[in-house]
Amino acid sequence: MNYICNAANELTPTNAVIETILSRSAAKYYDRAATLSDDEIRDLVRGTSAPTSFHLQNWRFIAVRTPDAKARLHPIAWKQPAILEAAVTFIIIGQLADASTIPERLAPVVEAGIMPAHLVPEWEIPARGLYDDQPQRQRDEAVRSATFGSAAIIYAARSLGLGSTPMIGFDAEAVHREFGLAEDEIPVMLLTVGPERAGNWPQKPRMPVADVLSFA
Repeated sequence: MNYICNAANELTPTNAVIETILSRSAAKYYDRAATLSDDEIRDLVRGTSAPTSFHLQNWRFIAVRTPDAKARLHPIAWKQPAILEAAVTFIIIGQLADASTIPERLAPVVEAGIMPAHLVPEWEIPARGLYDDQPQRQRDEAVRSATFGSAAIIYAARSLGLGSTPMIGFDAEAVHREFGLAEDEIPVMLLTVGPERAGNWPQKPRMPVADVLSFA
């Protein structure tokens, strides 16, 4: 791996994934005429290979892309222009952690020969101890998983030359109602994605690594 010296006089590895992360910035201005195909949107959501506790995969994503759906989302997302202008806005949904789903989630893992079947209860039992009758912990896990999934989409988008912006400016209850979320689902954030137009800033300088990292 090669290294370059960045603006903060730090050595930075020249790796395609790391370069994608370091070049990402929040997009404010999108190409209003641009669209993404169903397959392109599916490719973005393949980022759900991100980690989840006990392989729960407790997330869901609604791709808001039609003019009608955008018009429904826009007023309950504080009328932010990007909702109408971006090719797609994902409603990033976290599902309350439910240990009873573990056998179903692990079935493909067993079928693929990765995990022996006898280990499934060894995952489910401690997960029940962690989450059953623990509503705050269930919610925390929903938010964690959805955030991991969102981050994966952000960097997948950047790798494909697309802009993105996570948003917390929306009426969560209205989004829940308008888009038919289930009782155990939480709209964690909105994520606009699409080709950009001129005017977006580059990535803003971040705090030096030395200021945020310590070793123990």
